[in-house]
Amino acid sequence: MTEFHLTPLPELPEGHRSGFACLVGRPNAGKSTLTNALVGQKIAITANKPQTTRHTIRGIVNREDAQLILVDTPGLHRPRTLLGERLNDLVLSTLSEVDVVVFCLPADQKIGPGDRFIAEQLARLNERRTKTPIIAAVTKADVVSRDALASHLLEVAELADFSDIIPVSAVEGFQVEALTDLLVSHLPEGVKFYLDGELTDEPESVMIAELIREAAIEGVRDELPHSLAVVVDEIIEKDKQGRPHLTVHASIFVERDSQKGIIIGKQGSRLRKVGSQARVGIEALLGAHVYLDLRVKVAKDWQRDPKLLNRLGF
Repeated sequence: MTEFHLTPLPELPEGHRSGFACLVGRPNAGKSTLTNALVGQKIAITANKPQTTRHTIRGIVNREDAQLILVDTPGLHRPRTLLGERLNDLVLSTLSEVDVVVFCLPADQKIGPGDRFIAEQLARLNERRTKTPIIAAVTKADVVSRDALASHLLEVAELADFSDIIPVSAVEGFQVEALTDLLVSHLPEGVKFYLDGELTDEPESVMIAELIREAAIEGVRDELPHSLAVVVDEIIEKDKQGRPHLTVHASIFVERDSQKGIIIGKQGSRLRKVGSQARVGIEALLGAHVYLDLRVKVAKDWQRDPKLLNRLGF
């Protein structure tokens, strides 16, 4: 008879907490940058463009007394395309399943219709289920004066009935640890969902595609980032002289032929730059030498086409 020897899980300290916190906010509110700062490592792409994040990304914060799983979401907004509608549905379904919500409001931007729209959605959510704690994180606190920050905090306090309000700066690290403590205090007692050392549960192919998209949207016109999607077609792994080498074949999709020319650039110059920049991030992520093969393809009006959205993973 076969004997199984199981390694016992380490005992958790009394009162160990575990649970999920969702970061929500209008596009370009600093959610992904804050997620990376809380986790302590880059797991979500960032760019100075709205709607950079297009799917939920989980980041894991491991502490002796708690395991906090952060869920970074796409910016909640009034949708203009089928893609926008699907992203909003994704955010709202995520909000209904977490233990605490972090509403990100950038300190350098006045509270506007987009913020009020989100506040209304959160209020409706709490009307339909057990009240979920909502923390207002005033992001980018490092880019405004103290007087301007104080004034903004007062405006935030009038926006909704928040459990807590805290100014933070992901870039400077200002109150990032304090926000972690605050989030943990709202989690229920429980066991760990992930093993120690895990920082995210994102598949490698998704993270590779995101790093390519991050490089591709840098420095392009405001309207073009919305039209970009990336799919990793194949990853081939080989071992050369004891060191892993990966060949990654990926497709960058745009909506029009004119956009294809922008991404490729004169004689392919811009596409080569995108590949070089993305490869640095991919090699750091995977710890292997990477050859990156990029192809640019046109999928006409994919943001509005249900079949193409499904094909591209939305």
